[in-house]
Amino acid sequence: MSNSADSPGGPVRRFSWRPVRLLTAAVFALAGLIFVTSFNTAKGTNLRTDDSLLKLSDLIEQRSHKNAELDESTSAVREDVDALARRDDGSTEAEDEKLRALEAAAGTVKLSGQAVSVTLNDAPPNAQAAPGYPEPQANDLVIHQQDLQAVVNALWQGGARGIQVMDQRLISTSAVRCVGNTLILQGRVYSPPYKVTAVGDPDRLKQALTASPAIQNYQLYVKAYGLGWKVDEREAVTLPGYSGTVDLHYAKPVQ
Repeated sequence: MSNSADSPGGPVRRFSWRPVRLLTAAVFALAGLIFVTSFNTAKGTNLRTDDSLLKLSDLIEQRSHKNAELDESTSAVREDVDALARRDDGSTEAEDEKLRALEAAAGTVKLSGQAVSVTLNDAPPNAQAAPGYPEPQANDLVIHQQDLQAVVNALWQGGARGIQVMDQRLISTSAVRCVGNTLILQGRVYSPPYKVTAVGDPDRLKQALTASPAIQNYQLYVKAYGLGWKVDEREAVTLPGYSGTVDLHYAKPVQ
């Protein structure tokens, strides 16, 4: 009997898909798919370091600088328009005096005088609780919206004639808002330390700060965890006029 392996009519060895081979083929197919997807997404750029892929924080900062430039441009144009209006409106001196009083009340013109400045800051990175106080939580170590609002409200109650937060003048429609650890004011973004400056009688302003229950509560965190708090009296300060839009969208002026 001849050997079946040498026989032309013997059985032929068939190729079989074993589980290991199937797994290997699937891995290579998946790797190819990932490669093609990455290539189409990158479009020739470096996915890790390409400068065109800005972080959200970078975009916010960029837009904030742009808004600042637009504010300056708007302010310059407004001054030109106001100058032309005063020259050609044919108003009386009494009417001009009334207009100047309204501009001062609205905060759209510069304001000079004695002032008080308040600076608030986050606690140091390595802040520890003072003896007798519990260990701080993350929210105990940062400035919150209510802290800034408490300072602004106290200064108004103390008879402030005008208030500036950072480098912007507040008006009746200004909103002091914080998102995370940043202040958003009239389209611009700021990080601590935050500085609030009010023109008025320094003694009255400081008394109002001391009497505020919200600020008294803030002082507890200053003592316990080292939050920043500094009050300076200033002899001569000039606050800028508000330079943004003054259109009312949800209210009407009282006649």
